[in-house]
Amino acid sequence: MSVVVLVCSALLVAGAALAVVRAEKGPSMLDRTVALDIVVTTMLAGIALYAAVYRRADVVPILVVLSLVGFVGSVTIARFASVEPEGEGRVRTREEIAAEEAARRAAEDADVAAAEQAVSGDHHEHPPVDTDEHHGGGAAGEVR
Repeated sequence: MSVVVLVCSALLVAGAALAVVRAEKGPSMLDRTVALDIVVTTMLAGIALYAAVYRRADVVPILVVLSLVGFVGSVTIARFASVEPEGEGRVRTREEIAAEEAARRAAEDADVAAAEQAVSGDHHEHPPVDTDEHHGGGAAGEVR
């Protein structure tokens, strides 16, 4: 059993050392984040190995807290490192969705009218024809 513990300990130390080297070399913040996450994971594995060898259950709270710290740190850095497009990542209101839909329909109607003029050779501007039928309006919160 002691040979297994020594081999596991040596592998954990080697993995942590290589992760520290990766964290120091970089080159990006995400490389460093992954490397430090590996260091936290090897610390967790080392503490778990200690708890298994000496049959100690009192170190389980340490494992839980250390894993939560590693998780929260990784998620926080990943959140700030990611770049979101403009307008993404939030819930739009019904009015914003309706305005975007109206703008999209207007652009489609303009494209169709321009294509029809190009095909027919007619260069006179005709008002767009409203093909939507309105019979008293929709219910509140209705999705089209």
